[in-house]
Amino acid sequence: MPAFMSTLNNHQQSILVADDEVPIRRILGTRLSKIGYQVYTAADGVEALDVFYDQCPDLIILDVMMPKLDGYGVCQAVRKTSRVPIIMLTALSEVKDRITGLEMGADDYMVKPFSPKELESRVRCILRRLSPLKAFNHQMTGVIEIGSVQIDTDKRQVFRDHERVFLTYKEFNLLALLASRPGETVSRQELLQKVWEYNKDSIVDTRTVDVHMSRLRQKLKEKLGETILIHTVRGVGFTLKHGESGPL
Repeated sequence: MPAFMSTLNNHQQSILVADDEVPIRRILGTRLSKIGYQVYTAADGVEALDVFYDQCPDLIILDVMMPKLDGYGVCQAVRKTSRVPIIMLTALSEVKDRITGLEMGADDYMVKPFSPKELESRVRCILRRLSPLKAFNHQMTGVIEIGSVQIDTDKRQVFRDHERVFLTYKEFNLLALLASRPGETVSRQELLQKVWEYNKDSIVDTRTVDVHMSRLRQKLKEKLGETILIHTVRGVGFTLKHGESGPL
């Protein structure tokens, strides 16, 4: 059994601001950071997807007219794996343009120029609606040790024989939760509630969990070999086992 302790801390929700206009990225980044959000920025659609996959933000503010890949394309790509809330920004004021964004999966729509204060209000409302449980709003503190692997939940770092294993925010939360309950099956629904903070009544594509778990599993296997194995329990969820062979 791993050594484990936990306490309650506030979870800092994260927001991706994707816009090719530097002033908008700067203004929104500053304002949203001041009211307590972790803010990531992207200057084009390709960069936005890279940040989304790496950081798994809690909400995306997405400009429509961006270079390399426009906001509609980003929205479509995100919706293949995630139901993360998306607020679209655009200089296009035609009703048909707004309908296009909403039909592609956007949750809200604001036309430029817009009020940053109103945008902040919409962000708060959306995130508050999606996370009433706050079941995993604590950073577990202490160190979980599994064989030669150390999961430092204070610093949010993973090591094997003093070599760092780099994980994204969501990947670390998934690993920490599974590692705190070794051998126990954790359902996809529970993972969505505790890692993504969706409530039990939310309609969410559980493939989001599978995509992130697949990436975590691959990263662990590359860095840790067979030290930690994450098994799929068909129709239920996932379980973590130490040093056991078997199909992933």
